[in-house]
Amino acid sequence: MSVERVEEIDGGAESEAVTTAAATTATLRYYSVAPGVRLNVRSGPSTSYRVVRVLAEGAKVPIWCQTPGQSITGPYGTSNIWDNIDDGQYVSDAYVNTGSDGYVASRCA
Repeated sequence: MSVERVEEIDGGAESEAVTTAAATTATLRYYSVAPGVRLNVRSGPSTSYRVVRVLAEGAKVPIWCQTPGQSITGPYGTSNIWDNIDDGQYVSDAYVNTGSDGYVASRCA
């Protein structure tokens, strides 16, 4: 992802536009799913959404973004946060060891 910014710099009688491009290299972290759990991956942030696949025991998942949804109780407490682990794929944060009770990634758009 790149971010572009344009600034107007007042140089007295003259004005010039300065454009800066900065490459953002965000490091994607992977988080462990609770031990001994085969976790359902759903198409949305609730158990009412269909299961699109099942993660194997010992799986690690990336969290692209997080969104509120159905409250779920799991090995890591009760949470209404759902982790987006791939396009259209969500798991309850209550089953993912993020080390936090809150958001660890940006909210999904």
